[in-house]
Amino acid sequence: MSLLLAMTGWHIEDWRARFQALLPDMPVVVLGEPFDRRAVHYVASWKHPPGSLTGLPNLAAIFSLGAGVDFLFADDKLPAAPIARIVDPDLTTRMSEYIVLHCLIYLRQQRRYDRQQREALWDDDRNQPAARAVRVGVMGLGELGQDAARKLAIIGFDVAGWSRSPKTIEGLQTFSGEDGMKAFLARTDILVSLLPLTPDTRGIINAELLSGLAQDGRLGGPFLINAGRGGLQVADDILAALDAGTLKGATLDVFETEPLPVDSALWSHLGVTVTPHNSAMSEPEAIATAVAQQIGRLEAGEPLLNLVDPERGY
Repeated sequence: MSLLLAMTGWHIEDWRARFQALLPDMPVVVLGEPFDRRAVHYVASWKHPPGSLTGLPNLAAIFSLGAGVDFLFADDKLPAAPIARIVDPDLTTRMSEYIVLHCLIYLRQQRRYDRQQREALWDDDRNQPAARAVRVGVMGLGELGQDAARKLAIIGFDVAGWSRSPKTIEGLQTFSGEDGMKAFLARTDILVSLLPLTPDTRGIINAELLSGLAQDGRLGGPFLINAGRGGLQVADDILAALDAGTLKGATLDVFETEPLPVDSALWSHLGVTVTPHNSAMSEPEAIATAVAQQIGRLEAGEPLLNLVDPERGY
């Protein structure tokens, strides 16, 4: 039996070396090179070419090498094998670092001070609200969202969360579903999006949602941080909300098309911070180790952890 690496955009030989060291008794083969398709029992994938995983008669599991799995369901010929997503402390910590960083940048008005430095302007208006006076809303309460919410609360932010279905999380005010969305947005000064991309969430960050954010907060207007998936946001609606003043700033780490095209208006808009999908980079050693451990579980007759529900898409 063998492990097939099916990925694009990454240094595949580095990944092959890591997996081979972790699984010395299992051949590691690479998509695009000759291999015995009947011998493949496991696939580790990141944005594999659609249709490339067909004809694997003994496939036992597919592992996503990133936190998201939407790219798998974009393949209409994806084999009907169990899918496991990555839940790794390293990845979770990196995402929380990113969310905390950008919430603090908005809390402490760092973008304004950056502009003033370029203009050699010393502004005597240095008043800033405390974290406890700023309401952060985390949209998406999986492993990443819950960890970010906990760490924001430790700093002192007034944190609440929203998820598609009801969740009870100790110490966190939660909202859910369409019925809870309006109240959730109305108490949110900084909206953090960590939702998975599914047919139900595609385009959810649109004009209607942005118009529901709090306009009475201590930051002088609401801010958006999207580190979930690019397909969640409607870029034109974000730009229009910024121009209209109903949104004061947006930090975007993910985009419908990546790399972000050079002619995108998001690059140059003064209200937008663009980062190159680096909020929670998959650390190869940690991710490969997690996948190897999952394979070890299956080989020992134990069930997979972090299984994806194909009906929900995450």
